[in-house]
Amino acid sequence: MKKLGKKLGSTTRRVLMAGAAGLLCAIPAVSGLAQTASPAAQATKPRAGAVPAPARQPGEGAGPFRKMVIRGVTLIDGSGAPPRGPVDVVVENNIITSIEAAGTPGLPLVDGRAPRDADYELDATGMFMLPGFIDMHVHGSSDDKAPDLSYSYKLWLAHGVTSVRGVDLAPFEISLSERARSARNEIVAPRIFSYHRPGMGRGWTGGLTNTPDKAREWVRWAAKAGIDGIKLGADANQPPEVLEAIFDEAKKQQIGTVAHLSQIGVGRMDAKHAGATGLGTVTHFYGHFESLLKNGPVQDWAPDYNFMDEQHRFGDVANLARESFNPGTPEWKEYLESQKANGVTFDPTMTIYAASRDLMHARNADWHARYTMPQLWGFFQSSRENHGSYFFDWTTEREVRWRNFYKKFMQLINDYKNIGGRVTAGSDSGFIFKTYGFGFIEELELLQEAGFNPSQVVQAATLNGALTLYEPKGNVAPPIGTVRVGKLADMVLVKENPLQNFKTLYGTGALRLNEQTQRLERVGGVSYTIKDGIVYDAKKLLADVAEMVKAEKRRMGLPEEGVPLP
Repeated sequence: MKKLGKKLGSTTRRVLMAGAAGLLCAIPAVSGLAQTASPAAQATKPRAGAVPAPARQPGEGAGPFRKMVIRGVTLIDGSGAPPRGPVDVVVENNIITSIEAAGTPGLPLVDGRAPRDADYELDATGMFMLPGFIDMHVHGSSDDKAPDLSYSYKLWLAHGVTSVRGVDLAPFEISLSERARSARNEIVAPRIFSYHRPGMGRGWTGGLTNTPDKAREWVRWAAKAGIDGIKLGADANQPPEVLEAIFDEAKKQQIGTVAHLSQIGVGRMDAKHAGATGLGTVTHFYGHFESLLKNGPVQDWAPDYNFMDEQHRFGDVANLARESFNPGTPEWKEYLESQKANGVTFDPTMTIYAASRDLMHARNADWHARYTMPQLWGFFQSSRENHGSYFFDWTTEREVRWRNFYKKFMQLINDYKNIGGRVTAGSDSGFIFKTYGFGFIEELELLQEAGFNPSQVVQAATLNGALTLYEPKGNVAPPIGTVRVGKLADMVLVKENPLQNFKTLYGTGALRLNEQTQRLERVGGVSYTIKDGIVYDAKKLLADVAEMVKAEKRRMGLPEEGVPLP
């Protein structure tokens, strides 16, 4: 069968086969690096590369303007304050300079409202404004998933995401370059915060960062190179003494830390220990329940467990629910209080593992047919090589265990919020049937399922993320995260009230019965995303992505409509 797609250096594209009713569709999955061992000798493929986004073209966003006024909007400012409006929001260049009443609810708007010298006015009567969303756990669309990074950028912006914490976004040098290009608004992209793993960067010549001295040396080198923070995994090269050195040196260099405390190292460095020694953010669920094990610090691995078999790795995570102390116990309360005392942020990323509790739901989401790249769809399919494609033989029993685990996980996150601990919103999309942008909105729904009220969800997705990103830099009053005078003009405008239904934020909208016609209609979706004072039409961004997806399907000889189902 003819192989589809181009060659990347000396790496030959692998062809994944997906069949539906006897039809075979070839979907390439690419590595950006040459393999050095046979596929059978590796748990997953080597790290893929990434292609920078093309330059922003004329017509892609309007502004920034000397003076812009958004008229008659209802404001949800992200601070936890209740909605208020109608108000007029004035932006000068990229700074919010005024928020003034535009009238009285239930009455016509006041005529002739100042200012009258704006270069651009947007009539937002009946609409809702929120701060730009902050996705605290992202990886950009690598070259085995999309033609370039603009695919993920445009999907994030189309869902109101104006800032992302890349952990990492792309390889070291590309991430820093894309961050700078975004800051100059040379590309259509969210604001980028660039976090990297120890030892990364072509300019680093010190080798493995597997001793405290080497780790500190790399942190100083990377901070000088300009990174915003460090992503840690507690892997075999990061024993506790190395992690503690990284946490300490990162604080000295005023950069952040976030850890996925993997099963390889969590037996010696769980989340409680990490928090006590300086970790900033615990991402995912890793480390929480290992801090609460009833029978000591090591999970009860099955005799045939193999971490490099991802169905074992992810399937057995749900066993933590029965092995750990229950909500309300003294151990549970003490764990949460200690993390709060240490100022640790929880970034649960519930969306990325949600397929484990309902695979069919995730696989058949409304957006895949139009907005999921064929390469990304191929990456999602069960595979021994693709990270997160672990559904080799997924069973009802496994899903039930994951549902029970999620109940406990959600209780932990909600209890932490209730005692004043900080929780943020992150998606980790690009894996496990989660398409960029769409996965972030699902995270908002899952936070509400966990017990957050809608205003608390918005606060987690805006202000809490901003505080977590800027506090390590010594800035306790971040310039983003709320719609307030003096803040940067990162905002989201929507026609439907998101506090009434977060589903209306999906790019595909939400279904609602029209009582006049008795027909179902799709309502919602973000109308406008404003980043750095530049107004992006979210529907146009989605149309751009849909055309990108169609173009790739045409190039690969695939049907333009739908996705191949196994």
